[in-house]
Amino acid sequence: MIKDVHFNVRDAERQDVRVILDLIIELAAYEKMDHLVTATEEILEKSLFRQKVAKALIAEYDGVPIGYAIYFYNFSTFTGKAGIYLEDLYVKSEFRGKGYGKALLAEVAAVASKEGCPRLEWSCLNWNKPSIEFYESLNARHMDEWRTYRLTGEDIGRLAGE
Repeated sequence: MIKDVHFNVRDAERQDVRVILDLIIELAAYEKMDHLVTATEEILEKSLFRQKVAKALIAEYDGVPIGYAIYFYNFSTFTGKAGIYLEDLYVKSEFRGKGYGKALLAEVAAVASKEGCPRLEWSCLNWNKPSIEFYESLNARHMDEWRTYRLTGEDIGRLAGE
């Protein structure tokens, strides 16, 4: 897709945990949510490499990390198949607009295609116009008939009867 000999995407490895955390913090700052980041290197190492509950890709330019994607498998009862949920897609600001984000997302799409996943889904903040325009340029469809809900912390415990 992208013809830049300086750019590549690779599977994240255990030694990338610090890089991944730094990029997560950068993304959170961009989204004005850095105060919500509680991930640590230890938590990411356990989740990504021991429990393997998600997978990560690293985008590099001349061997230097410039972005990442984290995804995991979900399940559609309607199709009876696993799909992929893209949790994060992030490229450092100075590398945006060069096709690297699209190439990174294409790598996730390649995984979905190879594994026969009928869906690749993600969320985007309502105010993030550049990302919305980018996703729509790829023919991604905004699912406005669905509403995302979330329980956290004490509310999860309360519902669990704890």
